[in-house]
Amino acid sequence: MQNPGTATPDPAERFPARERFADGAQYIAGRLARGTSGRTHAVIDPATGEDVLTYELASTADVDAAVAAARAAFPAWAGATPAERSDALHRFAAVLADRAEDLARAESLQCGKPLKLTREFDVPGTVDNTAFFAGAARHLAGQSAGEYSGDHTSYVRREPIGVVGSIAPWNYPLQMAAWKILPAIAAGNTIVLKPAEPTPLTSLLFARAATEAGIPDGVINIVTGTGKEAGEHLVGHPGVAMTSFTGSTAVGRRVAEIATATVKRLHLELGGKAPFVVFDDADLDAAVNGAVAGALINTGQDCTAATRAYVQRPLYEAFVERTAALMATVRVGDPFAEGTDIGPLISHVQRDRVAAFVDRARAHARVVTGGEAPRGELEDGAYYLPTLIADAAQDSEVVQSELFGPVLVVLPFDGDDEGIRLANDTPYGLAASAWTRDVFRANRATREIKAGCVWINDHIPIISEMPHGGYKASGFGKDMSAYSFEEYTQIKHVMFDNTAVARKPWHRTIFGDS
Repeated sequence: MQNPGTATPDPAERFPARERFADGAQYIAGRLARGTSGRTHAVIDPATGEDVLTYELASTADVDAAVAAARAAFPAWAGATPAERSDALHRFAAVLADRAEDLARAESLQCGKPLKLTREFDVPGTVDNTAFFAGAARHLAGQSAGEYSGDHTSYVRREPIGVVGSIAPWNYPLQMAAWKILPAIAAGNTIVLKPAEPTPLTSLLFARAATEAGIPDGVINIVTGTGKEAGEHLVGHPGVAMTSFTGSTAVGRRVAEIATATVKRLHLELGGKAPFVVFDDADLDAAVNGAVAGALINTGQDCTAATRAYVQRPLYEAFVERTAALMATVRVGDPFAEGTDIGPLISHVQRDRVAAFVDRARAHARVVTGGEAPRGELEDGAYYLPTLIADAAQDSEVVQSELFGPVLVVLPFDGDDEGIRLANDTPYGLAASAWTRDVFRANRATREIKAGCVWINDHIPIISEMPHGGYKASGFGKDMSAYSFEEYTQIKHVMFDNTAVARKPWHRTIFGDS
């Protein structure tokens, strides 16, 4: 449903933080700077196609400067007490809360997200993540001490790794910056983050808020450049001890090649193709509402979005009919207009990519609703209508490949075995959901669906206390939660001799007879 609405055309109201980027889009050692690559990039408002901000891209020299700043800041930050790092993060959360509206507007502007999404999901989630890691910073405990050999006392230390080089995607630039930065610095590391070129604004605002909160210069650095130049140089940099990447599986493979060549710690959160399994005893109203919300969040540009609905045959036709009807009521419009439910895709290139998938699917499947870009007042933006496709083949590209758009594919299944088998039948394993009133079916789904997160009778919610990360081609390692410290800390075994005996019994295995 097209809903142009009435949005403010005033650039100052759409982007009140514009003046904060007058000095450039690199944030190194606590200050903004201009990139030195000699090339520029424009941040485009995908709702209008207008240039929001043109900035100078980072060169490899800028990456070197950011890594040097992070290395210089590391000893003092790693040596700070957990309480000191915790206090700094609590102040950081407070500053972010004060800047909430600026962050929400900048995120909506660069991504095309409706303001209600950035105000109610992206920004509050980021503030909550920051508050969570402020507390978690004081709980970096290792294993309790003990006399495991009988003659020694052993204990385990968790220590920071060093400089982390992270790369974040364009679909949730603020939240992904937080997911990369917060566990790393809470554990005592310093970081250089490269955001996606189209969406650097909120990462930079996030880093500036950290400085305002008193986090030392150099602990958080942002370099905004191309993946080929700045990204690959960061991943392969000898001064970087760990790489964390979120993005497509194809690019993740390249990141892994570079990182492993230099023997770095590696954390990958890659693509997804989340199944949405509806058993025949499910609450149909709940499943339909969950499918539309889970498929269309962030205009479908979410690696955990519901993309493949498998519906047991007794409910299949009703599910298709009711889901299509509900999708048709979703209001597509300007992100800043009151009443907009979903905005544009990130770019016209991405819109055209999604449209091409749908157009190719018409040869073998049924487009029930949507399947086109809206006309009229929204024609200049990268919009695409919510789309439902039915009766596609399991091995078709629209079922197997990550579209990253407002498209849900629905397929029927018969027995429970088939439903779970189909759910697992892609290379990905990031997230999934199962819909049933039967506790045994639910438990089976949580055991047998191969994904890093399995929801029961819901799809999408995340919380700071629980980990996020995938199986199979969706990568490895965890964001959020205390489990993320396993990515950002090194484990050291410390062992003390308790005997004070110069010649130990085991020495005879090396020299002498007794």
